[in-house]
Amino acid sequence: MDSQIYPLPAGLHAIPAHLLDLRPDSEVDHDLLHPKPVSDEKNIWFFWHTGYTHMYPYTQRNIRAWHRRFSKQGWTIRVLDRLPSSPLNVANFLDISDPGIFPRAFVDGTIGGDYAPQHTSDLVRWPLLLKYGGVYADVGMIQIGDLDRLWCETVGNPASRFEVLSYNAGGAEERGLTNYFLMSGRNNPLFARCHRLFLELWAADGGKTSTEGMHSSPLLRGVPLMGGSFTIEEGDRKIGAEEVSRMLADYIAQVQVMTMVMGLVDEEDGWDGPKYVAEHVYGIEYMVGSQLINDITGWDGRKAFDLMSLSLPKEGEEESSEQKQAREIVEGCLQKSFGFKLAHGLILRVFGETLGSLWRKHEGSDNMPGTYAHWLRHGTMYWNQDGIPSTLEFEVIEPFKRGPLLREK
Repeated sequence: MDSQIYPLPAGLHAIPAHLLDLRPDSEVDHDLLHPKPVSDEKNIWFFWHTGYTHMYPYTQRNIRAWHRRFSKQGWTIRVLDRLPSSPLNVANFLDISDPGIFPRAFVDGTIGGDYAPQHTSDLVRWPLLLKYGGVYADVGMIQIGDLDRLWCETVGNPASRFEVLSYNAGGAEERGLTNYFLMSGRNNPLFARCHRLFLELWAADGGKTSTEGMHSSPLLRGVPLMGGSFTIEEGDRKIGAEEVSRMLADYIAQVQVMTMVMGLVDEEDGWDGPKYVAEHVYGIEYMVGSQLINDITGWDGRKAFDLMSLSLPKEGEEESSEQKQAREIVEGCLQKSFGFKLAHGLILRVFGETLGSLWRKHEGSDNMPGTYAHWLRHGTMYWNQDGIPSTLEFEVIEPFKRGPLLREK
């Protein structure tokens, strides 16, 4: 396919064809369903409870793009699942009977609550990275920037000081690594402690089956809640900002755990989280880095969907104000963002609709030739940015907690 069917924004270049896997979807899907055994740390991990073939088409397109773009640079893309007969079942990669790896609810399949699939996927991220290394990403992640180059210059480079890479919500003074994109080598000390703390939260009260109430655990005391001024209106009921913050903290308990460990000084264990972050964490600012469409549209999912569904002006046509904004979104993402996270889950209760939920509802709308959505899709596959995103310059902060990781005081 001609890589120049859409305008190439400044700061990008076409990827040489020999570096792309341009075979038909069916052949790419065969490789995704039959990946090679793990041989090194260049692994890109995803999880979908019922497997790749049962994913929504727009997220399958996300995964194919990762494969087409990075497999020829030595990366193996795997979408793990929990299907009993699947070669990609998590049990074929991790010991699901080991209580040091998974909580009882995962083993028994009793994880419940409104977001059970999301919380199931949360529990496989750190174990996979700790055992095998590489990247863990949500299936809703659209990759834009040069993942291979960034890996080779940071986590994958023994001479680099960086050992963990993710998006960071907030400025350099904040500790808000997201869990929808995580990069590390094997046995990373930050993620090892995060996983131990996460398992302890799941073991509370005799063993939990959901993350409800985890925000109030004494083991997380001192970690700020998130959510700001978000409220939820459901029928006659309005859920205030404080309650939404607690709900959000439970929903992304894994993020709360990372924040605690990054802010922990545990002298008995020889762990200084604030110092580790300042020295070894590569944090990409998350709003421009992975949420730019939402930032530009004010988290108005319908507006984002309508803009991305517009067709580009035909030759001789004048660009409308809506087309101009859609163009600025696409150009901005391709030039400045390392990725884009399609939002789902709890956020739908806050905003009602998101670009991701509408792409799910309107099958194929993300992939209509001639639209801004297709231009974005095209750019993320055929083009690469000339540079790589910078890291926030983390400094050593005052710890949230001093004392052992798994002791309340």
